[in-house]
Amino acid sequence: MAVSDRVGQHRHRMRARGYRPVQIWVPDVRTEQFAREAGHQAALVAQNDREGDDQDFIEAVTVGWDEE
Repeated sequence: MAVSDRVGQHRHRMRARGYRPVQIWVPDVRTEQFAREAGHQAALVAQNDREGDDQDFIEAVTVGWDEE
């Protein structure tokens, strides 16, 4: 049986169970651009940890899931 036939049968079974296929696009973590951006964002987070009370503010205004 060809791969395309097996895939088709699998998709048919999944649809019969009430599922539908969804295609998503995600960043390619193997690229240099991704590595640069990840490093940049990590530096911003590290800098933020040293700079202020942002997290304290967020925690003060956040309602827990079980408190609503």
